[in-house]
Amino acid sequence: MDLGLTGRVALVTGASRGIGAAIADALEAEGARVARASRSSAYAFDSADLAAVDGLVDAVEADLGPVDVYVANTGGPPRFEDPLAIPAAEWEAAHRTLVVSPMLIMRRVVPGMRSRGFGRVLAVSSSTALEPLPGLQLSTANRPGLLAAFKRLARENAGAGVTFNAVLPGRIATKRIAEGYGGMDVAQEAAREQVPAARLGTPEEVAAAAVFLCSAAASYVTGQSLLVDGGLTQSW
Repeated sequence: MDLGLTGRVALVTGASRGIGAAIADALEAEGARVARASRSSAYAFDSADLAAVDGLVDAVEADLGPVDVYVANTGGPPRFEDPLAIPAAEWEAAHRTLVVSPMLIMRRVVPGMRSRGFGRVLAVSSSTALEPLPGLQLSTANRPGLLAAFKRLARENAGAGVTFNAVLPGRIATKRIAEGYGGMDVAQEAAREQVPAARLGTPEEVAAAAVFLCSAAASYVTGQSLLVDGGLTQSW
């Protein structure tokens, strides 16, 4: 299937490793021209630094052209076992990173997408947006806010050829999950017992779903949140 991404300019944040890197790789494999943004990449960007948004978009557009595909991805906020013990600064940082930063980037790139009649905006969210998990209150409380914004934006921009969707990964074999379980082997063993698919997912499996939603082939899919979790989530 031709996904219609050849020559498209894609901006992927949090693209230095894990799911973000896998999505960037998959977009490039489909012929997209990908700007990989992260704190350690050529397009240096920290999603907590709201003042850096304009500079990032300006640099990408100067080098590659107007952004056709924007993938809003970032590492998850820190774990806290007691939600009432989370410092105010952590709440503010999580909201800035998970909600405000993507909204500011969209404010820059979506008008151009509308004018050209093509645009794909994808959020890499989390299954915790649907089912809270212990220790992940910052993620659980903030990620649904961006998904709610996407629902509104999807309706407002569908007629202009711009879609807004999200992937919601479950337990994926990344450095973050290995750290959370005290090792990848421990995480895999837990997945064998607790995930219906009996294993962790891979970043490449998330990327496959993400790239389809970013494609021309997905032109009639918008306002959707797609779980990529091996059947773990029980919510509708």
